[in-house]
Amino acid sequence: MKFTRLSLVAMLLVGSAAFAIENVKVSGDAKLFYSTQDDDNANATASLFDHTSSTGQAALGLGVSADLTKGVSSGAHLTALTTLGLQGQLVDNVWEGTNGTSDYFLFDEAWLAGTYGKTTAKAGRMTLDTPMVFTESWSIAKNTFEAAVVINQDIPDTTLVGAYVGGTNSNNIVNGVTGGSNETNSSVTGFGNAAGTMQSVNAKGTTNFSQFYKGAFAAGIINNSWKPLTAQAWYYDAPSYLNNYWVQADLNLDGILAGVQYTATNYTKSTMLPITKDSSNNAYAVMLGYEKKDVVTAKVSYSQTGEEKDSGLSLGAGYNLAGSQSKLYTEAWWYYGKISKADTSAFNITVTAPVAGYDLGIYYTQATIGKNGDNTATEKDFAEVTFEVARSFGPLDAGLYYIYTKSDADNIKTGNTKGDAYNTVQLYLTYNF
Repeated sequence: MKFTRLSLVAMLLVGSAAFAIENVKVSGDAKLFYSTQDDDNANATASLFDHTSSTGQAALGLGVSADLTKGVSSGAHLTALTTLGLQGQLVDNVWEGTNGTSDYFLFDEAWLAGTYGKTTAKAGRMTLDTPMVFTESWSIAKNTFEAAVVINQDIPDTTLVGAYVGGTNSNNIVNGVTGGSNETNSSVTGFGNAAGTMQSVNAKGTTNFSQFYKGAFAAGIINNSWKPLTAQAWYYDAPSYLNNYWVQADLNLDGILAGVQYTATNYTKSTMLPITKDSSNNAYAVMLGYEKKDVVTAKVSYSQTGEEKDSGLSLGAGYNLAGSQSKLYTEAWWYYGKISKADTSAFNITVTAPVAGYDLGIYYTQATIGKNGDNTATEKDFAEVTFEVARSFGPLDAGLYYIYTKSDADNIKTGNTKGDAYNTVQLYLTYNF
């Protein structure tokens, strides 16, 4: 069961207006995540359920929010991480942290928000959800940002967004330097002691919030004048690294789903990005699907990135500037970062359906990474299929997943030039309170 993220707009409106004056709300969750795989990344003789190739961790999240006065609210969120003493027995790796033996806690949110008329401002440490800068929720903890955001809704059916992002605790913000995406930080290739969404948690139990590309600005407009269609346009500027724009339109007309995305990034030669000269890359994606409420949702999508030959690094396009994933329709369910590499074509098929109280899903992604995508002499193919069985038992969300991965560039046995297929099994348990 994918964890649902509030949009940036909804999140800010909830944070500033959902609580009565002087009202205090406390909520949280307890998580236990487990994953095991039989590829060679962790152990040359790895097998499913062997502790050397397995990852596990527990987390406790506790959040509080309150209205300080009329129109002004604040909130904070604490995440505590522990292995529950499983290391060396059931698992050798953790989702977040610096090692598998220590417990940690961190404040990943602490913000203040105010609303005047139809304008809301929020500042502090927070989650974000925009096409190119967003909080990822696939790990047991989440990356967050130190930012200031302003939203205005004076124009009917239109939302205007402006933001400054100064810091983040994300695992790697200089995305693309090692091959066009953040593949080295994906949970498959990077499984180990810092494979998650955050920078490594230090021995004192906190994460390092570092500058976000020496400061970045974002501006967006979202329009829903014709109710079946949502159109949005975004511009991002990190003067020391890049500038980017993203345009997207999504249609849901009587169950018919359609969408189109286009993004382009201009990379700047600088001390942060030691490329041979300024460069650029782009990506587009299209999606078509059908949705019958409470019966089935089926979607098929296609994407293509540009070759990007100027930098010498094959810089990708369309990836999260603060993490591993992409908002492109074709992103894989688990192995993030492949589809946003340079010179890559990809397609995705997703089918989900509720059956007898269970949420069932099949997610298939296939990609071909061209010769310029990895600076190699040959194309590389990638395929992933994920099978989902999930269910909520009151406040308890449970999800079981099987993932089959076949990637030319991964799990390469000695003497071979292409990788062998491998399997991953995951179990997610989340108790919400």
